[in-house]
Amino acid sequence: MGRTAGAALLAVAATATGAAIAPEAAEAQVAYGSYVGIGAGIGLTSDAATGQGGGVQGVISGRYRLLQYPVSLRAQGFVFGGDFAFVPTVSYDVPLSWNTDVYVGAGASFVGGGGDDPSIVGDKTAFVVQPGIDHLFPNSNLVAFGNAIFAFDAYRQGNNMAISVQGGVGIQF
Repeated sequence: MGRTAGAALLAVAATATGAAIAPEAAEAQVAYGSYVGIGAGIGLTSDAATGQGGGVQGVISGRYRLLQYPVSLRAQGFVFGGDFAFVPTVSYDVPLSWNTDVYVGAGASFVGGGGDDPSIVGDKTAFVVQPGIDHLFPNSNLVAFGNAIFAFDAYRQGNNMAISVQGGVGIQF
């Protein structure tokens, strides 16, 4: 056996031995970073006093992941089909797998327009809780997102909770 073949065999043996002695434990990490996306939202409730609200609105969604912590800054804008609404939240993210995580966030809903057609998250500023899930499609930058928003005391006249469900597709950056 020549010197080159012997050195190569020794290198392979050393690498295999090192991997066997100190294998690294695999840990699930939040699979991807920040994204922006679009989708649709459906209001599941309406103002108890007037019966207005609910319906369907377009959703513009964004997530900025803080790299060192399992925390994200999220925002959703609700457009078309009712008053404009903006819902910023801070979420705690829990990875389920390499490409999926679930989260729960808290924040506020801010409604603009003041029209007669409330947004799917109500018609006044309210505290919100937002559970959700994000999934990165393998070998791509596409992200599917889905969440619910529970806006407490979200209607001016009915004083009841607004509940909406959103979903869509985003592009990771």
